[in-house]
Amino acid sequence: MDRRSFLTTSAAATTSAALPSSSLAWAFKAPQPVPSSGLDLARHRFGINYTPSHNWWFCWNDWNADPIRRDLDAIAELGADHLRILLIWPFFQPNPKWVSPAHLERLEQLVNLMGERHLDALVTVFTGQLSGWYFLPPFNRLSDGFFTDRIMLDAQELFIRELSRTLVPHQNVIGFDMGNEVNTCWSTEPPTGDAWMQRTLALMDTALPNHLHVNGVDHNPWFRDTTFSPKALAAQRFPVMHCYPFWTGAVNYGGPMDPPSVKLLAAMAALIRSYADAQQKPVFAGEFNTCIKELTDAQQAEWLDKAVHAAIEQGVSWFTYWDSHDVDRKYDFNPLEYTLGLLTNDGKVKPAGRVFKELADNYRGKPVSFPTASLPQPPVPHTQESTWRWILDWLEWKPRN
Repeated sequence: MDRRSFLTTSAAATTSAALPSSSLAWAFKAPQPVPSSGLDLARHRFGINYTPSHNWWFCWNDWNADPIRRDLDAIAELGADHLRILLIWPFFQPNPKWVSPAHLERLEQLVNLMGERHLDALVTVFTGQLSGWYFLPPFNRLSDGFFTDRIMLDAQELFIRELSRTLVPHQNVIGFDMGNEVNTCWSTEPPTGDAWMQRTLALMDTALPNHLHVNGVDHNPWFRDTTFSPKALAAQRFPVMHCYPFWTGAVNYGGPMDPPSVKLLAAMAALIRSYADAQQKPVFAGEFNTCIKELTDAQQAEWLDKAVHAAIEQGVSWFTYWDSHDVDRKYDFNPLEYTLGLLTNDGKVKPAGRVFKELADNYRGKPVSFPTASLPQPPVPHTQESTWRWILDWLEWKPRN
């Protein structure tokens, strides 16, 4: 199941054209940053995907730092050591040749506020889709654009450059996430997607060196052929998984507390390592939650506890929960989006928030115990059905129906 299937997919562009070799040439001297701390992939970290309680991420356009300070204080109290923060691409770059200085200043202020609370920042870049809504820049080329169009690629280069210049002085920046599930907004054939990913990661390494850059796709490229190949994703320094029992279809194979759900993070980590052909590969749970609206707050907390413990046993390194705050119901979102926070919209700690704090306090900074058992070969063919068969076999789980 596609996490965004409830909305139109007309914005997705499909192409298999080759990536132009000269379209993203760098014309500036790379800055020399102060290296970010805490990039040890062999020690556990616990963070949260930040969703501002006041005006959601529309706050980039209606800036008020006071409620953000309150949010960050509450998040720090939960024991988080980092936040994934979501840029809205067209807000920051409304023109292919211009990035908004006001928005860059707001980003810098947010990173400063986080640093005051000992929170590191993982910064998304090409966020054209977030929580089911599309945020396409005005210069977006719908038919053949994101991965190969010269105007789009040059705009991407400029955006990376300007973000890097803003972030480079800050010690609490982890690095870039290429976007919020880029493949859910723009799709292509895997060879084209892989070439774009490798080129863009190299540019990020040049613009913001000595940091950690990742590609946080949704579950689909791990389960079937779309946009990026699983082998190319798994070959990255720190492959990312987004794990949701509802959106992946785990709920089709058992109840919310059965292994396909509570051990989904562990199983997807094993799947990633099978594609990497490396059992000691560090893996990052960049987004995870249930998205099962029938669960009570207490059951959601139970799931979180079981899921993270199972993932720790399987050697998952970092955890970034989705999300910090419930979304204000004054906005129109899919009903699943309103209650996913560790905190209510007015800042009260939910049962899952208390569990998160206990997990973070118990495991943050401790060495990762990587698994040593051999893994089966990746699923063949690379389809949703065969991937789930691989996962169920790895779990040694037979569905009841």
